[in-house]
Amino acid sequence: MTPPAITQRSFGIQTIQTWTWQEMLERWAWFEDLGWDSLWLPDHFVPTARPDGPMFEAWTLLAALATKTTKARLGVLVSSNTFRHPALLAKQAVTIDHISNGRMELGVGAGWFADEHEMFGLDFPKTGELVERYAEAIDLLDRYLSGDQTTFEGEYYTLRSAYNRPAPVQKPRMPLMLGAHGPRMIDLVSRYADTWNSRGTPEEMRERNQRMDEACIRNDRDPCAIKRSMLYVVAQMPEEQPWDSTDAFADFVGRFTDAGVQEFIFQPPPPDRLDIVGEVAREILPGLRSS
Repeated sequence: MTPPAITQRSFGIQTIQTWTWQEMLERWAWFEDLGWDSLWLPDHFVPTARPDGPMFEAWTLLAALATKTTKARLGVLVSSNTFRHPALLAKQAVTIDHISNGRMELGVGAGWFADEHEMFGLDFPKTGELVERYAEAIDLLDRYLSGDQTTFEGEYYTLRSAYNRPAPVQKPRMPLMLGAHGPRMIDLVSRYADTWNSRGTPEEMRERNQRMDEACIRNDRDPCAIKRSMLYVVAQMPEEQPWDSTDAFADFVGRFTDAGVQEFIFQPPPPDRLDIVGEVAREILPGLRSS
């Protein structure tokens, strides 16, 4: 089965909040001025590669950055379900949807960095329960954010006639970007996602895209209803060097487009190499969006 037809690609930047506030502010404004379509933060309390380093909290920082941007879509890629009750996450997302005038994308993942949970005394259940909690949280978020008043009785989460006021700016709710890699998670995500995000080699992304198509059909959804998104993480894809040049960037996009990717989100190169981000945006992004 072939991936959904791609009519236009989109491109985003995910910055890790280890920069100072002033650096974050200036660089996000610059990325937006360059024309990057979306801007993202990861959801961690410490940097995963260096746990003793500085790290701002994602959602409070995103709220502040939303007041300093005007065009780019915004989100946390992706929020760890183990960090917050889904009702709290929903209220945070609605608040930023209003602050940003409807530019919010709600990214949610199951959670994965066990050392971080242990460091902060957060419960990190075994894989089976982790996935069950995630499934329940996504169901709750979809119902609550799409309605005015919701009662939800789950094994892990409960709502009792909970009001969703004010409602999101976007109707019936802001888009859900759900992170998933394995078969069970892909099947779950196929029921709820507006955007599915993963990462891997072109071969892995092609295989997962096929699994997503098949899961959509099993769950009575049009495969074309789910945008296929990938995150380029520098430390996790050392064999890929899209920031080496504009040609390298175009080659990367072309190979992953052939694997079915429609949205590309990149962690940027180190600060002393940020000029290439501007070159890519000015010289080739407009053509890559529609080619």
